[in-house]
Amino acid sequence: MLHLLGVNLPDQKVVSVALRYFYGIGKTSSEKICSQLSIHKQCRLHELSETQINQLSGILSSMTLENDLERQITNNIQRLKRIGTYVGQRHALGLPVHGQRTRNNSKTAKKLNGKLFRKFSTSIEKHPALENFRF
Repeated sequence: MLHLLGVNLPDQKVVSVALRYFYGIGKTSSEKICSQLSIHKQCRLHELSETQINQLSGILSSMTLENDLERQITNNIQRLKRIGTYVGQRHALGLPVHGQRTRNNSKTAKKLNGKLFRKFSTSIEKHPALENFRF
């Protein structure tokens, strides 16, 4: 098990797959990192040399990952709610944000976007995030 920047990475995984254990790194960004370091597609994590691991940690430390990225995303959502944009209002109400229909298929958005909404009372008028919302 390789411990890199606070995340445990399994040794037997392919490097491009193991990089996805970091919050904020997906398929395309992990493949870009592997191509930057000239790591072939089927290379396992235990096959990397110390210099490659050091280069990998250098690249990852320059990126915004894990808790910093989560904090940045929540701050952006809070800012949208505070200034009263349409997207912020949709977040506050727990509705889909990116133009999806709400007649049938909004169960997932209501689960994910409504976390803040369900912490407080069920009355809409008393909710602090909806002060600027016009009914």
